[in-house]
Amino acid sequence: MMPLSKQVLLRALAPFAAGYFTSYLFRVVNAAISDDLIAELGLSNTDLGFMTAMYLYGFVLIQLPLGLLLDRFGPRLVQTFLLLVAAAGAAWFSFADHTLSLALARFLIGLGLGGCLMSAFKANAMWLPSDRLALGNSAVVTFGALGFLAGTYPANLLADLIGWRPLFWLLTLFTLAVAATIFLVVPKRDDDHRPVALSTQLRGYWGIFLDPVFWRVAPVVAAISGTFIATQSLWATRWMTDVMGLDQQSANAQLMILGLAFAVGSLSTGLIADRLQRHGIGLKTVVAGAFALFAAAQLAMIFALPLPLPVIWIAYGFTGQAANLGYATLATHFGRDLAGRAQSAANLLLFLASALFQSGTGWVLDHVGDVDRGYQIAFGLLLVLEVAAFAWYAAGRYDARRP
Repeated sequence: MMPLSKQVLLRALAPFAAGYFTSYLFRVVNAAISDDLIAELGLSNTDLGFMTAMYLYGFVLIQLPLGLLLDRFGPRLVQTFLLLVAAAGAAWFSFADHTLSLALARFLIGLGLGGCLMSAFKANAMWLPSDRLALGNSAVVTFGALGFLAGTYPANLLADLIGWRPLFWLLTLFTLAVAATIFLVVPKRDDDHRPVALSTQLRGYWGIFLDPVFWRVAPVVAAISGTFIATQSLWATRWMTDVMGLDQQSANAQLMILGLAFAVGSLSTGLIADRLQRHGIGLKTVVAGAFALFAAAQLAMIFALPLPLPVIWIAYGFTGQAANLGYATLATHFGRDLAGRAQSAANLLLFLASALFQSGTGWVLDHVGDVDRGYQIAFGLLLVLEVAAFAWYAAGRYDARRP
């Protein structure tokens, strides 16, 4: 293995982090332009939730094939191709003129960007020692947080300046640039192409889905991170405008605070986990502490407690992605040969949960007469699921690598 150096970080890992930046930017940009979409197309909450969630359904569809492709062809070629698909979807979105075409275009964007995180995690598994994976993965998530920031207030300002359709033209060009960077800059490796029979790869998935550790870790990632994604990429903004009475620009400014906390929290969580592991303290302790604060922030939203919004968003953003440490647990448990498939299988559950949570929240809001009550019910149900998943995860043991 090539020694870990600045060259490895910049050439082998940073381009994939840029891919995840792109993924998160697209994930949240609908929240920044939601008022424009509602005004132009007359969308209901159900329409908005469904159309936005189509991005996540694209993620769901690609996950299992993605694991096979990453373990067979490596992240460089796979992610380059998928980013080209995403660019095509972004171009389609910029010209779409009705709800269905917007939804299908957003599905294509999600299909193309659904591999960004797992490609980055796979690259980390290829280039980093196992005891630095939690830190490396958290660094990637930090780039996602920066993409989140770019997709909030800056995207809203740019859309106000040039319109949301030209904004998507620019996003199309940016996506093509990231694809070219990954293809041209990331070094080739002799083990990028692994001549493994498809039947052998599928048996690997079978073993993953039969492994009890997978079913301890994946549900907590799906429930906690799924809630975080579904809320911060759409319903946090709508909650601020519908319940707290903010206008779109003020809500997006608040969302930037969440994004900053997300960026700092993602990297800090990795650093904390990295330090604690060196002292024999497992990742479960970090997840537990973060979830306690995340749950407290959600309770403040559910009951509209009289707290300054920045306090809620700092707590929410700092802790919302801590459950992603479960990916490092899975990579260590299943080993390098199965890491791509194991993490993609968990990602499938995560984004299926996110899509259902996002579209389900819109359905609840449209079917409960009172708006405040609707948000209480929707957010309360999500928190109940999170508590149950965390209790199940906390009861497991994750010390030993899979034999």
